[in-house]
Amino acid sequence: MTTADLHTLTGAYALHALDPRERAEFERHLEACHACSVEVRELAATAARLGRAVAVTPPPALKEQVLRRIATERQDPPKVTPHQARSGGGAGRGRALSRFALAACLAAAAGLGGVAVWQNQEARDARQEARAAQRHSEELATVLAAPDARVATGGLTNGATGSVIVSRSKDRAAFVASGLPKAPSGKVYELWYDDGGTMRAAGLLNSAAGSASVLMEGPVDGASGMGITVEPAGGSEQPTSTPLALMNFPAA
Repeated sequence: MTTADLHTLTGAYALHALDPRERAEFERHLEACHACSVEVRELAATAARLGRAVAVTPPPALKEQVLRRIATERQDPPKVTPHQARSGGGAGRGRALSRFALAACLAAAAGLGGVAVWQNQEARDARQEARAAQRHSEELATVLAAPDARVATGGLTNGATGSVIVSRSKDRAAFVASGLPKAPSGKVYELWYDDGGTMRAAGLLNSAAGSASVLMEGPVDGASGMGITVEPAGGSEQPTSTPLALMNFPAA
């Protein structure tokens, strides 16, 4: 590989996507290339933040759901000993027990039918969430591993930091925030492309977990930078507040 080729492998190296021969050759190049060493460290740190941002925490309601399902499981019917069956009024009790058993079976069947529907819906929702999370991770990884991926990092608010990763070849950008406080009630964080001083909406950022990542909506086009603002829930067509940060995109 030429030196120009080696300069394009920073993203793939940070994601451990090089074969052994390429990795060895690139590591020899790193020893003499300060720019690539800095970029690899930035991309590796960003990849780690991406991993934390897309990690899934079990929902707090999971325990309650499990206990509710246990309560709906069919129970064993009452056991009747031969002595009880032969004692006085046995025939009447037998008929009563038969009616009870029939009612219990019907109730259990209805309950299990409801559980089956609930379980099926829960499974569908979980699969949809898993597929969406996988697509999200793959799209972010595509930008991060692009040969021309470049990173810029800056401060946001209350000690939080943000990193923007730009790939001109993919014409996409991703944003990763760390330590970002939860948005005020009724508000959201919104990202913007800076098109020569005109702000273009680029998606919302979920900060509930403190760390968040998002593939910015729309192409980079000629944008020279980005901004982040606090907006009413659902976002705005144009910024309505002072930006928490304005960041220039890294040079290509």
